[in-house]
This record gives sequence, C-alpha cells and structure tokens, in this order.
Amino acid sequence: MEQETFQAFQEIAYQKAGIYLRSGKTALLRARLARRLRELRLRSEREYLDRLRSDDGDELVLFLDAISTNFTQFFREPDHFDILAEDAEALRAGGQDRFRFWCAGCSSGEEPYSAAMVLDPLLKGRDWRILATDLSTRALARAAEGVYSEEELEPLPPALRRAYLEPLSAGGGRARFAVSRKLRERVAFHRLNLATRPYPMSGPLDGIFCRNVMIYFDRPMRAALVEEVERLLRPGTHLFIGHSETLSGIETRLRPERPSVYRGQGEIR
Repeated sequence: MEQETFQAFQEIAYQKAGIYLRSGKTALLRARLARRLRELRLRSEREYLDRLRSDDGDELVLFLDAISTNFTQFFREPDHFDILAEDAEALRAGGQDRFRFWCAGCSSGEEPYSAAMVLDPLLKGRDWRILATDLSTRALARAAEGVYSEEELEPLPPALRRAYLEPLSAGGGRARFAVSRKLRERVAFHRLNLATRPYPMSGPLDGIFCRNVMIYFDRPMRAALVEEVERLLRPGTHLFIGHSETLSGIETRLRPERPSVYRGQGEIR
C-alpha cells in the first residue's frame, strides 16, 4: 500500500470515528481491508479508497468495522465487576429504584452480559437497564444474538452458566449456548460513534465501562470522551477503563482509585 493511500485511510478513520491509525500499521490495515477488496472485487487499496470516498455512507460503516478490533471475554478484569456490585448495593440501600449503566465499546457482548449477571440478583424488583454500544455493526449483531461457544464461556462459574445460559442444539459438532431471555431483555445494543458528541444519553449513569477503547484515540479525543463521561456519571460511582489505558495528562475531575478505576466527583447518596 502506498504511503499516500495509507494516510488517506488514516484521515478518514480519524475524521469519521476519532480512530488514530498510527504510522507503521500499513500491513495491519492491508490485512484488515483484504476481505472488503475480495467482496467488492477490487484490485487494490487505491480502488477501495476511491470507492469509499464516493460512497453514501454504508461502505464507511463497513470500513470502520474492518479496522476495529473486537476482543473481549466474560468477566474480564473481575475486580471491576466487584466494584460495580458494591456501587449498586450502596445505591439500592440509599433508596434508589431506577438504575442505568453504560458499556461503551461492548464488542460481542460478553462485558454487558457479565455486568447483567452481577446486577440481576442485586436489583430484583428494580428498574434497571444496561446500554451497550459499539462502532462495529458486525460486533453488535453478534452481541444482540447472545450465542457463545463452550470455549467462550470458560471464564463463567458453573452457577452463572446454569442461571443465565441455555444450551442450543449442537451445530457442526460444537456446543453453543444462548444468553437467557431475562438477561437479554435488560441489555439494549446500539451503534454509537464516540467521535460524535454530545452523546445521546442524558444520565445520570450508575456506572460506565469504557475499556480498551481509548487506546485507539489521541489525547484530544480521549479528553473529549472523558468530558462526556463526567457529564453522564452519577457522583460517587465509577468509570472502568482498560489496564493498558490511563487518564494521565487529561484534565478531569474523576479521581483515580486504583489502576483502571476512576470515581466520579462526590459521594453516592
């Protein structure tokens, strides 16, 4: 791929989604776009760039899907879910009956479903929902389906598997399991471009997961995202980010409590 072509893709990714394709990622980008070139029967990345520039918007979504990395697993960073449970218990004890949570960059759904498994026994009889968003329509479709393999469910304790997963008939010799309807009804999946602000939620939100998302953003984009989190997060509750991420260098009122965990200004009440 010519450097000029790479830089053009770089500019589109940043302008449309705030994603910064760092220099030296030419080979990775070529590999990510190979499927789109095959499906469109195009001969080069330059032809694809011309197609992208003339598109009415549908191909842009597929381009952003292609360059997005969607890795996750159930109960990744389990201490985050312990803190989420503590916050929910404190809010419930204070008399709160309506709860809203947000998982930004939810990928294929394991994160919001993990949160839902934690919250379900704590908030029975309460009005609670999880908003799960991602840039990738491909990932969101899989998340909404809520079907996972035996290997993907390995991090789940047996009690949670029995309570929230239903076995499906094996296809191709592989066992598959579906998230129970009662849990899926608590999670709403929507596409959201974090580069487009303000975000459509009004808040306050009782917990926000934004893990391994900011690694794709430069400092101005991260600062803008954190500003929106501050607006939306209920005082005293928490923002959870990836362990490879930090808010260092960003002016924020969020207080670091431990690596990857930040508390909103004020106290839970």
